Amino acid sequence: MNGKRIGRRTVALRTPPSVLSFANIGGRMEGQGPLAKYFDELCEDSFFGEKTWEKAESAMQERVLRRALEQAGLAPDELDYVLAGDLLNQCIGSSFGLRDFSIPFFGLYGACSTMGESLALAAMLIDGGFAEKAAAQASSHFCTAERQYRMPVPYGSQRTPTAQWTATAAGCTLLSAQGPGPYITHVTCGKIVDKGITDPNNMGAAMAPAAYDTLRAYFSDTGTGPQDYDAIFTGDLGELGHGIVTDFFRQDGVDLSKNYFDCGMLLYDREGQDMHAGGSGCGCSAAVFNGYILTGLKQGRWRRVLFAPTGALLSPTSSFQGESIPGICHLVCVSTERESDGISESISLRRRALRYRAGSH
Repeated sequence: MNGKRIGRRTVALRTPPSVLSFANIGGRMEGQGPLAKYFDELCEDSFFGEKTWEKAESAMQERVLRRALEQAGLAPDELDYVLAGDLLNQCIGSSFGLRDFSIPFFGLYGACSTMGESLALAAMLIDGGFAEKAAAQASSHFCTAERQYRMPVPYGSQRTPTAQWTATAAGCTLLSAQGPGPYITHVTCGKIVDKGITDPNNMGAAMAPAAYDTLRAYFSDTGTGPQDYDAIFTGDLGELGHGIVTDFFRQDGVDLSKNYFDCGMLLYDREGQDMHAGGSGCGCSAAVFNGYILTGLKQGRWRRVLFAPTGALLSPTSSFQGESIPGICHLVCVSTERESDGISESISLRRRALRYRAGSH
């Protein structure tokens, strides 16, 4: 592992890739929310000038990558890879939206964790020397998700208090082996966690155990705790899932209340916009990360954050057949410094402890 693997599930990147540029796009509801000023583009038209909602989502994928490239001053052929995903069957939002760029493409499906998955894999590709520059992106669309996973939009079905609003949004991060930062310094891959939740209108409860599992694994692997980070962001657990994760850690004697946030609670005014439990969808955490979070790091609001988006790995077929809803959460640590002394010291102590234990047996 060349000393990169820490503990069971975390990778410390030896040459952390830099964020070269970032961009996001949102729809009408996102433009009415508290993070509207952090969007590069907002569109009142849910079709984004296209004939169908599925084509609209592809248009978001295309436009957000083009914006990120323009901000970095790059041409498409200067990217080694693009890693992208969405919620549509066969990830057609990504593949159709990016087909004209002629960039080597990895299509990903991690449900609402896809932004974290794409960032993690792109960062490891660059750190491993397999790429110089790569794009990581994800999208979702309220109308396409409702039609695929729940009810046709014109049906007007009522939403339960635990339901969340799928964001019409997309976000893209360009990573490079060289750059001014922020940097992705650590990656923790999520495990599939299933606690038997079967209600597709209660995604927060289904995904919260996965967020808890990944965060706990990261803290254990690195020897750090919530106090070592300026902010911790999950997504998109909403109000209910956020509360569950907080309670899980409270039972461990760990207080997350001071610096723990959820993208699904940040993107919208839940009461003013009637969002019930909050936001969801690949585009929710992707838009918040590529707007609010990275802007905050660039402006010095935070120095070191954890970004841990969560996904519900269900399909309409699995729900119809009575299957439970597995969850997953992928985590990246993002820092304004290429190597954080505090984390490096904790990791060094962790490695020495592991070597001591191995030698004592």
